[in-house]
Amino acid sequence: QVQLAESGGGLVQAGGSLRLSCVDSGPTFSSYAMGWFRQAPGKERELLATINWSGFTTSYGDSVKGRFTISRDNAKNTLYLQMTNLNPDDTAVYYCAAGSYASGSFDKITYDWHYWGQGTQVTVSS
Repeated sequence: QVQLAESGGGLVQAGGSLRLSCVDSGPTFSSYAMGWFRQAPGKERELLATINWSGFTTSYGDSVKGRFTISRDNAKNTLYLQMTNLNPDDTAVYYCAAGSYASGSFDKITYDWHYWGQGTQVTVSS
């Protein structure tokens, strides 16, 4: 059973950095692809970044490419999102998700998302 819990959110000034973590307390973390999403008030949920089970293949949304880095440590059952050069438009609740391969490859790869964390709030002040 996958149970995801995000941490690391908070208040940061524009231009600052944060690192989010997502821990899976279940035994199958390394079996799943993982992703980070966010949702701001009044907006649709946005896919930010994905990583395959091994960490070899990653992809990023255009809004965070070059600023955010997704990584994972399968030995620690933990997913990370390093966020740099944050701006007020990055304010949202950030979620991690676990999924399985759907289609495509490399930066065009897509997944079906099966499990979700509760989210962590990130607020960027100007």
